[in-house]
Amino acid sequence: MPIPLFHSVASWLLKKRFHQIELFLKYPAEVQTEVLHQLLSVSYDTEVGKTFGYSSVKGYEDFARRVPVSRYEDLEPMIERARKGESNIFWPTPIKWFAKSSGTTNAKSKFIPVSNESLEDCHFKAGKDMLSLYFNNNENSKLFNGKSLRLGGSKEIHQDRNTFFGDLSAIIIDNLPFWAEMSSTPSNKVSLMTEWETKLEAIVAETIQEDVTSFAGVPSWMLVLLNRVLERTGKENLFEVWENLEVYFHGGVSFNPYREQYEKILPRENFQYYEIYNASEGFFAIQDRNDSDELLLMLDYGIFYEFIPMDTYGTPDEKIIPLWEVEKGKNYALVITTNAGLWRYLIGDTVRFTSVAPYRIKVTGRTKHHINVFGEELIIENAEEALKRTCKETGAEIIDYTVAPVFMVGKEKGAHEWLIEFRKHPENTGDFLDLLDDHLQSLNSDYEAKRYNNMTLNRPLLNVARENLFYDWLKKHDKLGGQHKVPRLSNSRKYLEELLKMN
Repeated sequence: MPIPLFHSVASWLLKKRFHQIELFLKYPAEVQTEVLHQLLSVSYDTEVGKTFGYSSVKGYEDFARRVPVSRYEDLEPMIERARKGESNIFWPTPIKWFAKSSGTTNAKSKFIPVSNESLEDCHFKAGKDMLSLYFNNNENSKLFNGKSLRLGGSKEIHQDRNTFFGDLSAIIIDNLPFWAEMSSTPSNKVSLMTEWETKLEAIVAETIQEDVTSFAGVPSWMLVLLNRVLERTGKENLFEVWENLEVYFHGGVSFNPYREQYEKILPRENFQYYEIYNASEGFFAIQDRNDSDELLLMLDYGIFYEFIPMDTYGTPDEKIIPLWEVEKGKNYALVITTNAGLWRYLIGDTVRFTSVAPYRIKVTGRTKHHINVFGEELIIENAEEALKRTCKETGAEIIDYTVAPVFMVGKEKGAHEWLIEFRKHPENTGDFLDLLDDHLQSLNSDYEAKRYNNMTLNRPLLNVARENLFYDWLKKHDKLGGQHKVPRLSNSRKYLEELLKMN
């Protein structure tokens, strides 16, 4: 099919989907209730379905009363059985794919089940919706006249006992529909290369020959790739390499620390940035408006959502609520029930609702990646925004960072210790730190209270990381590329101490 005709047909089909999106915008509670009903009705004869009596569940309250909230450690024995080829344990259809990711409490890898239903009705559907929403807002788009530069994980697909595992991005690339593969670059062969540094050079060589109209990938790793493109080509900005660039679809980490660096290499006011929120467990939300920092929660992907208010999380008063009971402005831990057999699964992410009509969110961090040693409740959203403001005022640019507590010893008060790798250093690191501290206090009243007159927290400490420190740390742990990232905030000093030794 010629590219202009392909563009016309694809954009027409994608716009048609927008009418279905309008349905869950108008009837969110009804759509979510129907999703739960469908998940229960197809799973009543599974091992889990029989254990909790899915066939007799009357409604949401009944479901919530019978089925406990689970973490990966709770599900691991069943997942391992499924990986060995057993079926009908937690989902009725055989599960062939498992997305490998790290980050459990016992430091093992997680193997998240990816069913055919979740691939088709969640991940691929979301990819089409991302484009549908973009086309709806940009009717003159010529996106399909060129190709999308995709940057996925650097892991191969591995076969294990008749099932397969690998990075989610590798699983998706390996199963892409023809239309998506046709409009993407680099080739599958290059996309699925294992060794990150070799793969980086191969991507540059292959993509600079293409007419690239969009990017898709994690901001930190995409920036490494795009800077390498400029080095290889000797160009000043990316429009000199790809003149028809329109949009960057990004997710995985906050865009705030990287925005100014992107704006320097993409110096057009009408260039669009679209954020997405996806994970190995599912695809959850998409930016649905130009120039917005809010994400529309997608309600018809075979995922039923529940939420734990963070002011009760981990306490005896912890409560779990459905979507229709959430409040605007509150921070929640996300609980999901999915069409891959994750039942009331605590994914570990936190979100804040910016709107409830329709339901729009911002990702605020991780339930484990925050600092609350002294009652300061510092979350990633606070840290990212404070860094963004401080960099703007000082002209600094950041590559990566991590923060850990300095624990109280004797009469010594506590503090936060920052380790930051700068792309462009501030003129005065002391001034940078003072500004950062001021912004954190303005953004977080709990942190401000603990810092008042150094009551509980002393002024934070700042270590300047050597060049490539975080890259070397990720390489040491075989975490280059893909969704891998440095832990930003931690209640322990484990990551910081290891990085300081390497510094």
